[in-house]
Formats: sequence, C-alpha cells, structure tokens
Amino acid sequence: MEPLRLLSVDPSDRGSQRCRLGPGMMSALGVHLGSPLLVSVPGGSCLCTAWPRADLAEGFLQMDLKCFSPSLLSQLPSHLSLDPAQLTPVICSKLKGVRITVIVQSVNFRKRTPHRLVHELVKDMLKGVYVHDGFVINLEDFDTEIKYVVIESISPESDSAGFITSKTAVEIAGIQTLRHYRSQLQDRHTVQLGGLEEVSASLREMLKLPLLYPSTLSSLGVSCPRGVLLVGPPGVGKTLLVRQVVGEVGASLVVVRGPEVVGARPGESEEALRAVFERARSAADEGPCVLFLDELDSLCPRRTSSSAPENRLVAQLLTLMDGMNQSDRFLIVGATNRPDSLDPALRRPGRFDREVIIGAPTLQQRKAILSVLCERMPVCPSVNLTELAQTTTGYVGADLSALCREAAMHAIREDSKCSGEQLVSMKHFHEALKSVRPSCLRSSMGRTELSPVTWEQIGGLDDVKFKLRQSIEWPMAHPEAFVRLGLCRPRGVLLYGPPGCAKTTLVKAAATSSNCAFLSVSGADLYSPYVGDSEKALAQLFHQARACAPSILFLDEIDSLIGSRSHSQTPNSVQTHLLSVLLNEMDGIGLKTHERRGTEKILQAEGVEESHTPEQLDCQEVCNKDVMVVAATNRPDCLDSALLRPGRLDHIIYVPPPDQEARLVVLKVCTKCMPVGADVRLEDLAAKTELFSGADLENLCKEAALLALLDGNMEASDIKHTHFLRSLSKMSSSLTEQQINKYETPPR
Repeated sequence: MEPLRLLSVDPSDRGSQRCRLGPGMMSALGVHLGSPLLVSVPGGSCLCTAWPRADLAEGFLQMDLKCFSPSLLSQLPSHLSLDPAQLTPVICSKLKGVRITVIVQSVNFRKRTPHRLVHELVKDMLKGVYVHDGFVINLEDFDTEIKYVVIESISPESDSAGFITSKTAVEIAGIQTLRHYRSQLQDRHTVQLGGLEEVSASLREMLKLPLLYPSTLSSLGVSCPRGVLLVGPPGVGKTLLVRQVVGEVGASLVVVRGPEVVGARPGESEEALRAVFERARSAADEGPCVLFLDELDSLCPRRTSSSAPENRLVAQLLTLMDGMNQSDRFLIVGATNRPDSLDPALRRPGRFDREVIIGAPTLQQRKAILSVLCERMPVCPSVNLTELAQTTTGYVGADLSALCREAAMHAIREDSKCSGEQLVSMKHFHEALKSVRPSCLRSSMGRTELSPVTWEQIGGLDDVKFKLRQSIEWPMAHPEAFVRLGLCRPRGVLLYGPPGCAKTTLVKAAATSSNCAFLSVSGADLYSPYVGDSEKALAQLFHQARACAPSILFLDEIDSLIGSRSHSQTPNSVQTHLLSVLLNEMDGIGLKTHERRGTEKILQAEGVEESHTPEQLDCQEVCNKDVMVVAATNRPDCLDSALLRPGRLDHIIYVPPPDQEARLVVLKVCTKCMPVGADVRLEDLAAKTELFSGADLENLCKEAALLALLDGNMEASDIKHTHFLRSLSKMSSSLTEQQINKYETPPR
C-alpha cells in the first residue's frame, strides 16, 4: 500500500476528533464510519475517528488533534508521509470512570472559580470523546479558560482507551495553569546525565522533602531548607543536573542568570530581583517550584567597602531570602564555579543551607558519561570506553560531549569519501583527542602541549627509564597491586645530571606513555614584578594540575626557579617565597571546595565484558588522584634540603652521560632516519666520542649531514664515514671529568 501524505485539518473538522481517509484505505484497515483509530506519528500518537474524505481521494490523511500524546502539545510535525501500518484500529468500550488533570489559562481562574463549576464544565466538554490513558484532550475550541485535560487514568484499568458517556464518573485530580504544565513537559525531556548518580540522589532528596512533604518537617519542629548551592568547575553539568532533577520531582523551574537581573539605572536591579521572587511565588501557588540562580557569582559578588551597586543587589537578595516563610513552597538553587567570589553572608545555614560539590569527573564517572553520550551514536563494537576514560584525564562532561561530536564529524568526513554506513571507531576518537583538549587546561599558564616522544627514541639509559616507569607508569598500570601493598604514588621525582643527557626528553617520554595531563612551567611564567604574584601563580598552577589529576607538573631547571634558603643572600627573596609555596603544595595540606572530585561507584551493565573491573578502576583513582612533580636540574647542590626529603621528591634519579655502549645506541637512534653509507662504522664513532653527551652526539650527526650536503653540492644521497670523522674533528665534548665527578655524590 502506498504511503499517506499528511495534510492540515479542514477548518470544519476542528474539535470533531475526525480523521479523514479515502474509502479504499478505510476498507483496507477494516474500519467503518466513526471507528476509533490510533495514528502513530514521529514523536507521539493521536486517537481519532475514521471518516471518509469529501472528495473520496486516496493517498491523503487529515486528522484533528483532539486526543494526542503530550509530546505533540507544541505542534504536529508537518510534511509527513505515513505508512498505513502506522494506523491501528482500537477497541474502545464505554468507560465507568476517568481521573483527569485540568489545564487552565490563568492563575486567577484557578483560584477564583469554584471546583464544582470546573467539574461540571469539564464533564460536559468530555461527553462523547474517545480518550486514551496518558493522552491530552484539546478543549480550546470551546473558547473558555479551560484549555486542556490530561487523562491520568481510566476505569476499567484493563483498557488503554475508551469512550466517555454521560454516565462516566469524572474525578479531577488537580488544576494547573498552562504555563506550569508546559514547563513540566519541557523539564521531563531532559538529556540523560552520566556519572552524577550520587549527586543527583542527594539533590533530589533535598528538593523532595521541602517541596512535597512540608507538613512532615513542620511536625518535627524543623524549618524547611531554603537554598542549595551547586559548586563545581565549568562544564561538569550543574545546570543540566538541576533541570533533570526538577523534572523527576515534578516541580516547575524558574531560571534566572545573573547578568539578566543587573540593570543600568539605580534601583532597577533590585526591582528585577524582587520581580523574579514574585514570579517564583506565583509558580509555587500551582505546585512545587525551584528558583534557579545560574552564575550566582556575577549576581552576588563579595561586597566591598564602597557603595557599589553590587552591594545593594547582594543586600536585596539576602533580604528576600530571609523574608521567605513556610507558605512559600519554592526552593532556591544557586550554581557557581567561583565559590570564593560569593559574599560570605550567602553561604550560611538559613540561606543556602547546603552546598553540593560537583567535582571534575573521576575515571569511572568519565566512563559513565561516555557510555551515555555513545548510546545514540553508531559506535563500532571495538570502541573501548575504559581506554577512552583513561585517556581523557581532566575532561569534564562538556569536553567529553565535544570529543564525541568531533569523533562523529571525523566519521562523517570519512563517509563522504567512501560509500556505505560509517561507524565511529577508536581511530576517530584518537583523531578527535588531538583537537579537543580539557577545558581546565585551555587558560592555564605554562605549556600544556608536548610533542609525543617514545622510549625507543631515547638511546641507552635503561636503568633511568626503568626507575621512571616504576614511579609514573606502574601506579597507572597496576593500581590494585599498589593498594594491596599499601603503596601510594610518589609525590615527586628529581632528575639530575650533566647538561645534554636527555633529562627533559625522558620526562616527555614518561608523560606520553602514562596518559597523564602534562603541565610545564619556567621562570618566565612565574616571576612577576608585583609582590605576591609569583606565589599566587605557582598556587594557581597546582590548582589547575589538581583539576585534571592524575597529572605531571614539570619544573625544568628547578634550581633557577626555587633555589636554596641556605645559599640565599636575601632571606625574604621571591625564590624563598616560591619554595615555601611549593613545599606546602607538595605536602597537600587540604583542598579548596571546587577542587574536590567525585568518588561514587557506578555498576556496569549486565552482560558487558570489561577488561577492567570496577575495583581496578577504583584503585586506579585512589592511586593517581594527586599531582606528581617532576623536576630536572644540573645543579642539585643548589636545591633546598627540605625539598629533597622523602615525601616531597621521593625518587632522586641520576641521569649519567652515556657510556660507550649507550653512545652506540644513541648514534643508532640519531641516524635511524638518515641515509648513512655502508662504510659508516658507528662502533668506531662510539669509541671516539668519550665524554660526549646525548645532545653532543645528535649534533655530531647533524653536522655530518650538513658536510655531506656541502660536498655533494646539495645533491648528496648518503652520508659517508669521512663526513662523521670531519665533523668529529671540529667538535669537542661539552662535558669534563671534573663536571662528572661532581655528580657522583648524591644530593641526599
């Protein structure tokens, strides 16, 4: 059978519940004149009665939206083609009773109209209407204040649809305004959140008690909580969480963002804030209501001694919150990512009674968020969400959403080049990771990007590589073993040795292999001409590193940044102050409110095989929740002894100059991409380059290549052994025996 084209309803059929079809289609469906028919359309369904078209034309459908699912309340999708299978005949018996919710236009009508009169009007309007359980009945054609009726339940309960007669008992469960009902529908269709189950349950409990059970609290002699403050970094889902929980509780939501209230004229801001509270009170008259103040820090900053307009606005909010009484059935929820900028008077019981912390997502939370985001995406079965969760350290919900969107865009671009359905695979996520970085690092000081370096690119130093892997990689790869033996990740690692021996390159390789967030800082990033700015910058750097833990904070040339108090000529120098801040931050004495992280456990779906159990992921989160400081220096004698003790820089690793065997490996690595001649004997070169550092050997290979280009007039195809020997004759080692002997005594 051919599809039916949906046309707009005929004006003469408005309010009649008729569905106009061709007679041939009615015969094919087995329905007669006036038979109830359930029409399924994208987004919902409509219950109507079958009637033939006046022109008897086939292939068209016109229906009056008299009884429809709530999702179609806004409007019916236009320009649709329906399959005849979407039209289903329904058996509708006469109903004994029906329980409804009446939707009216204004609050005044709801308050002033007697309940008995509303009951008589609605019963008369519903007579002769086919209804479906959970559907909405449109009564706008009667031109009264009563606009809709929601069918809550029908009797007998065994039926899903039925016919209302004059003998059907009508029970009114409640009366709502249209605005309140629309807001409830909007909050009901919110996006599912992943990884916030514990916070959501806590917030749901706080909303349910005062909004749905106020008499219970009153009987205990306890006042209802008035406010909840949500604190967390940008992008963790504070606003979405409020919308989801409000929809679950069944309350209406009044949203106000801080800048929307602020006015230009004196007193305008306070007037707008009073109007917001009055709007919330009006909405609370119809049912539970939540007043959501988003970006609260811009609305109520910390008050100063001057008579700034913000001071009056803060005072007005405090007065309005203190003026709330038990009859005001609405709760205030504030959200901010800068809790320290709020006025302290707001953050006391009686105003914002409880603060709910939504920290940066943990490993298991990131996995839950990714699973929710990938539900509607055509994801390849080979996509490993656990691996993605481990790779996305420091990513919040908004970052993970952008990551999935970017991965889907890569799949679409690939799909445009080839035919067939394109699935989103791991390679698309890996490409997306290159362009989507964690938002907590986008405005951070120092350098957060590093060119990937593998261990194989570093010649020799096998003992140093093993110690670094033991310090950085082992806690990530084997967290359950560390927890079982009561071990924790080291707080810091110091690499010391002569210049040019790959200390910085080793740190890059360790950061690349460990999937940790990487931050690197130099003296230019920290030092400032203003008193206290350098110390503040270092504390801010640790705050950013903690926000994306597990992370590596690399302090190169730490001797020039910090120095030693015993060697300092001025006891109150900037270096001394920076050392004090560094020692306190490495000891980890306390956290700020917005630096906390979630710790709830999320169960995996049944039947899903995972290589990492929840216990392993929990152990990994416990072992790797701190910042690891990795420092490098070629002057360990200049460092303060308090910094070198265990508990701060736990592992002190000497990076020696390469011996003959190591020099051979370094030369092989440096010449791997070079077209060396068959006569080149790297063993001889390794024997002749005593006291050469790794940087010297790399420079030797570069100089030999330049000599080959010079001799071949830019046409050289390979590098001869003579080029290496000529290059060696022009160079001398950057290290001396005296320098190396200085490093034989460990600094601790």
